[in-house]
Amino acid sequence: MTPTRKGSFVRKTKDITIGSTIALALLTGSVALQGCGGSNEQQYEEKRETTFSKGVRTYITETSPGEFKITDEVSVAADSSQAIVRYYDGHRDTLNAQSAKALIDREVVNNPQYHAGHSGLGSALLWGGMGYFLANSLNNRRYQQYYGRPDEEQQRSRFYSNSSAFRRSNDVRQEVQSSRSTRIVKTSRPSSGRSGFFGGSRSRSYGG
Repeated sequence: MTPTRKGSFVRKTKDITIGSTIALALLTGSVALQGCGGSNEQQYEEKRETTFSKGVRTYITETSPGEFKITDEVSVAADSSQAIVRYYDGHRDTLNAQSAKALIDREVVNNPQYHAGHSGLGSALLWGGMGYFLANSLNNRRYQQYYGRPDEEQQRSRFYSNSSAFRRSNDVRQEVQSSRSTRIVKTSRPSSGRSGFFGGSRSRSYGG
């Protein structure tokens, strides 16, 4: 059933990453629902929410002043993601995901002096499992631009202490990606914006 009156619904889709086939199916469903539901004008907004149940704990060692290598990585619960850093002078520090992101932004992403050969802590975090987790869980396009490049594997591998640690990192990345869960949150409200019986907003979520 399709609407017969022009302007009977307005639909906005905020999820720009959703596949066109799924988007078309959702649009078709919205049209059929509105066409059969009466003449009240409705505005629909949809947003895709993506979460990860798995995160990363990465172990990093400063092998010489200013040079950092990832010695190991394991998957953990997403809210337990952290980097444990052992510095050249022997002291240790633990960075949670928020602190790791701030360091990556300062040393790499927002640093006009950054160069590809830099081997600082921010670079190790970005090219390691922590950067991968942050790029995906936050849908951070500025981080994602570093992945999928022709030289990605070469860039990543130089931040690991040995080939075994690098291979384990690939397994961890796969675990993080496999823990991905998506749902569509749909909000509807009258286009007139009036309050009353039809005046409140309603939301529905669909697991994915």
